[in-house]
Amino acid sequence: MADKRSDRIKYKLLKSLDISGFTVFDPMVRLAFAEEPKKQVKSIFRFLIVPIIFVFACIGLWWQVAPNHKTKSGEVPTPDVVWRSAVNNDTFSNREKTKESDFLLEGPEREEALAVVESTILEREATLETLRTKLSGHESDYAELLESQLAPLQAKLDTLKERNDELEAVAKEAVSAAAAAIEAGTGTPQELLEAMRKQNEIKDNSRESEGMYKDQIDAIRSEKYKPLEQARMQVNTVADEVQFLKKRTDFLSDSNRSVRVAEAKEKLAENLKSLEEATTAKKAETEAKKVLRSEASIERLENQQYASAMTIYTQIKRSLFTVFVGFITAAIIAIPLGVLCGLSPIAMACLTPVISIFKPVSPVVYLLIFQIVVGAFFPDPDSHPFFLFINSLPFIGGLAVNPALVFSACTVAACAVWPALVNTALGVASIDGDHINVARVLRLGFWDRLVKIIIPSALPLVFAGLRISLGVGWMVLIAAEALSSSDGLGKFVWDEYQNGSSLSFANILYACFVVGSIGFLLDRMMIVLQRLVSFDGKGTSL
Repeated sequence: MADKRSDRIKYKLLKSLDISGFTVFDPMVRLAFAEEPKKQVKSIFRFLIVPIIFVFACIGLWWQVAPNHKTKSGEVPTPDVVWRSAVNNDTFSNREKTKESDFLLEGPEREEALAVVESTILEREATLETLRTKLSGHESDYAELLESQLAPLQAKLDTLKERNDELEAVAKEAVSAAAAAIEAGTGTPQELLEAMRKQNEIKDNSRESEGMYKDQIDAIRSEKYKPLEQARMQVNTVADEVQFLKKRTDFLSDSNRSVRVAEAKEKLAENLKSLEEATTAKKAETEAKKVLRSEASIERLENQQYASAMTIYTQIKRSLFTVFVGFITAAIIAIPLGVLCGLSPIAMACLTPVISIFKPVSPVVYLLIFQIVVGAFFPDPDSHPFFLFINSLPFIGGLAVNPALVFSACTVAACAVWPALVNTALGVASIDGDHINVARVLRLGFWDRLVKIIIPSALPLVFAGLRISLGVGWMVLIAAEALSSSDGLGKFVWDEYQNGSSLSFANILYACFVVGSIGFLLDRMMIVLQRLVSFDGKGTSL
């Protein structure tokens, strides 16, 4: 009984791995249930251990090669710098949430939080002062070390410069003498040319010999002094934390919503008192206007929300929303047309030229077309009823839907529609003839044949096409967001490219891993859906 139960658990796990496309973990499950241990260990080593070693070897190679490759934007970031970029983005996101919470706090909770933050600021400022003292010590040590390494090279360079200056002066005199000889009629042009060639040769040799020492000096200056780098990093980290805490103080006091509402109510009370004390018609009218403005201000402040900056997680949500809007649009268009093409050779003949012409068109062209066409429908996006309605919906409203998102989604749909359409048509056209014959024998109508025979038979190829479409859409989206300035991962990458800070390169590489990981998860999701609707028992590709 126990064996049968363990077998059921094992086969359920194997089935789950098969559906999710992670069949590479099959040997681990089989080994856990003692099924042919030697064979499973061998499979684990070949298909898990070796790939893991390869990945670590690639990371090690990256770690070694990156610091030696200089670019205009600085060194190529190493894996630890990219990881620090990920941590910084996560910290920034958490801080935005904290500031939002501080902005909304009120009453005793706000006062308690303010007291804690002010106390923490004093502690961190003391720590910062200590770290700055240590940093000054490391800077002095580094200056002495740099001086001891550069002094001998600088002395040699100065000596070499003096000698080269003397040689160049002699060569210059020779050129002047040769030119004077021509003027006096005692020299020849060849002698002047020879003197000038020798002068140029001396200059080139001087530059080359001095350049060797200069390169050595630059190399020493560019070498990182780890104690100093670590001390600077600690100082910057604590200084950044202190700055954030001071910002929190502001959101817990002057910029806090409840504080501003209380101030507005005090002002309203003063205005009401002035209105009651008014003795002239003009004064009463003026004070009444102030009262109305104060009431409107209170209402606006009570409904005010924290204006959070775009974090990496918000960018991810917006990109996912955009790609799914484009993907679903593409599926709605592609599947009916694909079924029609699969059932009707005439429809296939009509649509083949359209597919052949528009399928290879670049996403950039589609983006520009949609910017022109779709943009014409939204002359004033800020007050257009469509965007006002969409942005008032829960969950979606926080994503700030705008025309740029519509352009990007339409571009995704235009590029993702073709794989789904072609695969759907192929799936419908390749249905086994026996199934159609059975439908005829049973005298099924058109809709019964479509729903009970055609679509179920074509589903594996339909989902294969949708899987390709989603992958294409995700790749296209990043470029579309970057070019249309639509918030999302594409714009995040473009902003970092334009920013040019010391961490921009690392942020771009971090975004590369984020985009790749999400693309991988989307692909796994489609594999699961494909396996759930497939009845042929065939495995899925990686």
